[in-house]
Amino acid sequence: MTALPPANGMTVRIRKAFFAAGLVSALLAGGSQVPAAAAGPAAPAAAGLGSCERQASVEVFHKGGIPVLDWRENLEFDGRGTLWVAHILKNRVEGYAPDGTLKTSFPVSGPGGLRRGPDGMMYVNYGVNPLATDGGIMRFDPAAATPKPEKVVGGIRGINGLAIDAGGNFYLSRELATGIVKVRPDGTKDEEWTRAADVFGANGLEIVGDQLYASVITDTSSPVFRIPLNDPARRTTVTQLSRNLLDIKLLDDLTYADGSLVVASFRDGQLIRVDPDTGRSCVLASGLHMPSSVRVARAFGEHSAQHALFVVEASGRILKVTLR
Repeated sequence: MTALPPANGMTVRIRKAFFAAGLVSALLAGGSQVPAAAAGPAAPAAAGLGSCERQASVEVFHKGGIPVLDWRENLEFDGRGTLWVAHILKNRVEGYAPDGTLKTSFPVSGPGGLRRGPDGMMYVNYGVNPLATDGGIMRFDPAAATPKPEKVVGGIRGINGLAIDAGGNFYLSRELATGIVKVRPDGTKDEEWTRAADVFGANGLEIVGDQLYASVITDTSSPVFRIPLNDPARRTTVTQLSRNLLDIKLLDDLTYADGSLVVASFRDGQLIRVDPDTGRSCVLASGLHMPSSVRVARAFGEHSAQHALFVVEASGRILKVTLR
């Protein structure tokens, strides 16, 4: 594995912010505004990745504000009609209705990974902001009129992605450290499991059955790994999406949809579909603006019946991607 080493102590998220700022400057050159994603088929695939046979249309569900400063980092559906979004730089979690209305919001310091637990509660990483002095997991009741988050575990800095298995165990990715952190339901760390899951620079995490899939942001080959939950030392490489350093995808979050993994390429503005069995991949949608997370709509009005994916971006937008 060829990993990018830390530079002057800066985190990968700071690198991403610099990249995002440069991209925004280019988009705004000449006073033009960042364009909305156009509805219709996905744009042509980048070199090295063909376009998927099944195309997708993209539409804006919620407009962003100032790119990067309005960075929305992660999202999750609670299965009760609300889409929850982590607004990382504004230090809040937002709840949206299927019609796009903001139903509620509440403060969380540097929120990142969001997931629904097997107990029906919502869990969110905090301290993902690179300037945070503490990090961990908070829990809130999605059915409450005004959710009040409570700390589950703290003292874990440098975290980003989150996954939760059927037993209530938590898995936390770290962009500049080796080992995906496993935290038991009682808040204690499983140090042996964490050491065995020796992936450096993991970002997105997704559990499918008894397997944990991890996308890696710091590796120049842009890999996706499969990690058995009961034997993390037996991890395997599902795919490598980059051919060389100049082609690095900056892979962010990923989800499981319609039998495939869908991973967000922050750098290329793409959603890439990956067959978890064969590793074959293709570009499902492109033309996005710094996508950081993607999830399948669940119990979210008519959107769920349309086989829709939702995406948040560092541009601040929330997008709906409908599979054709």
